[in-house]
Amino acid sequence: MMNYIWVGLVVIAVIAGGVTGTMEDVLNNIFSFAEEAVSICIGLIGIMAFFCGIMKVMEKAGICNLIARALAPLMTRLFPEVPRDHPAMSAMVLWMAANMLGIGNAATPFGLKAMQELQTLNPTRDIATNAQCMMLAIGTTSVTLLPVTVLGLRAAVQTEGAAEIIFPVIIATTCSTVVGVFFTWLLGKTRRWKWENVIEREIAAGTLALNENYLGDSPIVLPEGYVCKAE
Repeated sequence: MMNYIWVGLVVIAVIAGGVTGTMEDVLNNIFSFAEEAVSICIGLIGIMAFFCGIMKVMEKAGICNLIARALAPLMTRLFPEVPRDHPAMSAMVLWMAANMLGIGNAATPFGLKAMQELQTLNPTRDIATNAQCMMLAIGTTSVTLLPVTVLGLRAAVQTEGAAEIIFPVIIATTCSTVVGVFFTWLLGKTRRWKWENVIEREIAAGTLALNENYLGDSPIVLPEGYVCKAE
């Protein structure tokens, strides 16, 4: 979808430039900002490499496991369906830690791993569990204590005041996370979006597909003779 959006913006800019007679300015800006984008990316390499390396060292040294145990009380409240010793817990802790440092590139592999582990606790193939929804909500609104990527971008274009955004970012992301977690929990309790009710509607519609790789202890028992229309 993002590819289509960016292509659309470029096409609109070219058409607007042709109609208004400013095509030369459009082309000059394209080449100018392309060069600037490369310069900013090169400037970010050192920062990203450093913090991604820190995350890897923490993982190998077992610090992440210590953090996971320290956050266990909070994690079990946010994800009551996930056992404390399940691999998904460690993956989610690493993912949350990377998000808190504002390292999106480092957080992505941990997030994919966490979602993959959570899927082993999902008896369905296509319907997200409460834990998966909560993880997405936290990731989307993530509390950011140190916005490394944004700091790197600001430092690349200005020499002073790059760190001025840290405190406002902490306040804004904390508020967004609280709101996101609250409404995810609230909607999960409503009749329309409650997971059990969604499963019942899918079974009634004949569209529920089971997860063949489910490793939990609460499998869904389908009615006798049930045939999934999606298959």
